[in-house]
Amino acid sequence: MKSAVIVFPGSNCDRDLAVALRDVSGNEPVMVWHRETELPEGLDLIAVPGGFSYGDYLRSGAMAANSPIMRAVKKAADAGTSVLGVCNGFQILTEAGLLPGALMRNAELAFVCRDVPLTVENSQSAFTSRYNAGEQIVIPVAHHDGNYTADKETLDRLEGEGRVAFRYAAPVNGSARNIAGILNADGNVLGMMPHPERMIEAAHGRSDGRRLFEGILEALG
Repeated sequence: MKSAVIVFPGSNCDRDLAVALRDVSGNEPVMVWHRETELPEGLDLIAVPGGFSYGDYLRSGAMAANSPIMRAVKKAADAGTSVLGVCNGFQILTEAGLLPGALMRNAELAFVCRDVPLTVENSQSAFTSRYNAGEQIVIPVAHHDGNYTADKETLDRLEGEGRVAFRYAAPVNGSARNIAGILNADGNVLGMMPHPERMIEAAHGRSDGRRLFEGILEALG
């Protein structure tokens, strides 16, 4: 699997994602600085990491969404390349228009950092194929602006089209319908607030996040 991790000023989970991708695939990801205008050729996966791009000025992910590299990311996504956005990466993908809705300040106006139970809602995408629909897994969260919001029409469409990938098993941050991760219409873009890269080996306490990366690898044949 040939993958790339996009790095913005303020990213702090880029290395975590790179380690997870290398550990699962055996190949070293390419680290791509946000001011680049082109991506390496032949990518199977583009990962947009967590952190605090541009210090979360304006809105979380708003400035990063306008970085030069994001035009290339959008072009690749439109062509079918898999794109994974985690935490701040999810925020960036919504701000860039690759996913609907927005991530707002947590309902309790407090930073949330703990392991949380998730329910797998969709097991048909490359990202979720190693899970079973309805299965409960545990993945860490660490965010201040993870409250997913969208209008009722958008929420109903996401539900009706099976595009809710993960749901919090219990309220965490005020997200509409406890949504923790969503897919685009084609199923090749996933944004999620929990950090699967932080739970891929026994040393992390659990390895529930590992199957997400294994599913992407398996989908490539």
